[in-house]
Amino acid sequence: MIRLLLVGLFAYATYRVTMRIIEEVPGDVAPLDMPGDERRALRRQSAAMGVEPKR
Repeated sequence: MIRLLLVGLFAYATYRVTMRIIEEVPGDVAPLDMPGDERRALRRQSAAMGVEPKR
């Protein structure tokens, strides 16, 4: 019975710490690019600079 209480307290404390960390993250963080988007991003960057991408 005491073990169940300790496990419950540990789970609750972990939940509270996790929620506090999540709340501290600002909402305006840009998502990371997915793998494979590097080539597309480089093409856009080259086009924006007025340079034709070399293939």
